[in-house]
Amino acid sequence: MVEDNEALIVRLINQIQSASSKEELERLRLDLIGKKGLISSQFSQLKSANLEQQKEKLKRLNKLKSEAITNIENKKQLLLKEQLNKQITNEWYDITLPGTPKKYGKIHPLTKAKHTLLSILAKLGFQHEEGPNIDDEWHNFSALNMPQHHPARQMFDTFYIKDHKVSCDNRKLLRTHTSTVQIRVMSKDKPPFRFISAGKVYRKDMDATHIPMFHQIEGVVVEKDFSLAHMKSVLYTLLREFFEQDIQIRLRPSYFPFTSPSAEIDLKLPQSDKWLEVLGTGVIHPAVLQNVGINNSQWFGCAFGLGIERLAMLKYHIPDLRHMVEGHISWLQNNGFSMLEI
Repeated sequence: MVEDNEALIVRLINQIQSASSKEELERLRLDLIGKKGLISSQFSQLKSANLEQQKEKLKRLNKLKSEAITNIENKKQLLLKEQLNKQITNEWYDITLPGTPKKYGKIHPLTKAKHTLLSILAKLGFQHEEGPNIDDEWHNFSALNMPQHHPARQMFDTFYIKDHKVSCDNRKLLRTHTSTVQIRVMSKDKPPFRFISAGKVYRKDMDATHIPMFHQIEGVVVEKDFSLAHMKSVLYTLLREFFEQDIQIRLRPSYFPFTSPSAEIDLKLPQSDKWLEVLGTGVIHPAVLQNVGINNSQWFGCAFGLGIERLAMLKYHIPDLRHMVEGHISWLQNNGFSMLEI
């Protein structure tokens, strides 16, 4: 009986070489060395034999088990190789075809414009200051000489954060301009100043040229030997360097509650015969300087403010402001910039 079982084991081992699939090879493995396989069952029957028989049978079984494991592993590798050769033969590739192009991210036109403007202003001696996006009415309106009845304070122009327990000047809101940073910096430090603040501002507007959240740069100079003529020269240099061509600018009288006198700056590019309004500027109002504790008889202040989106639209020929915030990858691929261009 033992010899019959061992003969069966040898026959199964010989069948390993003729296995034509992984499934057939797995069945042979289970029949031979699985938990309920022939070799495993023979090991469990050793205890019924005497010591001499056990030694002799154990030697034969170990040899058969080693042979089975070796043959199974060799056959497994052979089947894998045959499968790979078959796959290579059936799946033919034309190696002369171009590869799949990689898509790389692009720098947004707003990021490009902001980086360019800040770099130019840094060369002109301006330091960069930052402030909170959520501010109060004092820093956003009152300290900037904007009276209680000013239209900008109305609920339909400004995003207020509801809190009925605070007084008017302490009401929280999303800042409507970066001029809030001007008040904070001038309140905590002493002149002279030459700084800019750049960031997001919020107003209730939405059309082709307005969105509820946009980006501004505010610039402030408070020095003893400075004038509006100097500021005009600074802004001319800023715009010329930004547009990278000869330009014309003109100052047109305007009104802002925080500057007096005030002016709008219009720009004319060489390829156009139209004057385009691009930013506002003026002499800081004496009331604003007094609100931050600066003696306006000793110090002269000028400020300017510009919208980054406005300049980006002009330079990069973007017809609709909303395209810049809709988040379409295809639009950014066509209008964005590579890292090397920033």
